[in-house]
Amino acid sequence: MIVENGQAGIGADHGGTAQRGLLHRRSFLFGAASLGGLGLAGCATSDGMSLAEASALYGPVPAEKFPIPAVDVSKVNPKYYRRTVQYASTEAPGTIIVDPANYYVYRIEEGGTATRYGANVGRDGFRWSGDAYVGRKSEWATWTPPREMIKRQPEAAKWARGMPGGLDNPLGARTLHLYQNGAYTLYTIYASSDPESIGSGITSGCVGLLSQDMIHLYDRTPVKTKVVVLPA
Repeated sequence: MIVENGQAGIGADHGGTAQRGLLHRRSFLFGAASLGGLGLAGCATSDGMSLAEASALYGPVPAEKFPIPAVDVSKVNPKYYRRTVQYASTEAPGTIIVDPANYYVYRIEEGGTATRYGANVGRDGFRWSGDAYVGRKSEWATWTPPREMIKRQPEAAKWARGMPGGLDNPLGARTLHLYQNGAYTLYTIYASSDPESIGSGITSGCVGLLSQDMIHLYDRTPVKTKVVVLPA
């Protein structure tokens, strides 16, 4: 599920993820976000979170196998920052609900609340809906380009046996692989390094969260967790 030259490809093997151009992880090495000491740290966003709080929430993760840089929070609409919200649902706590129409992923919590994450989702014509479950989990997963992509862009053939995990790998730091009836769907919830992709439909059906959000969700999500993907 790769965005190739602005068009979404089809995920295969370990699923795919959004990228602009072959294996190009736009904006990943944006470094630590800086507010420049110009008084911005005390300013509140329209969603009630200060830029200092957002910068702390999406700060660098240096202890990772491949240290993750901070998110440039100025490139993310504040409504997509992670937060706890009121959310009425009949689903059990821990269930993941994907709302592609509004670019959100929810983790159901106790007491009628949910943890809400901003997301990128499938572009028009590539969105899907239904129930699935987390069949397996991967940290710094190998990514294998689909044959369709290799046909269109032969230079991707060098990764036909798989691209090792790392900062340039399209799947990022964490991946939840979605299954139905014992079979891998080729769809994933993955870690995106592109803050500007959040709140847009650019993939071929996979769902991307900012790396810091994906790690937060991944750590709280066991295998067999139910995933509900709502109609767009």
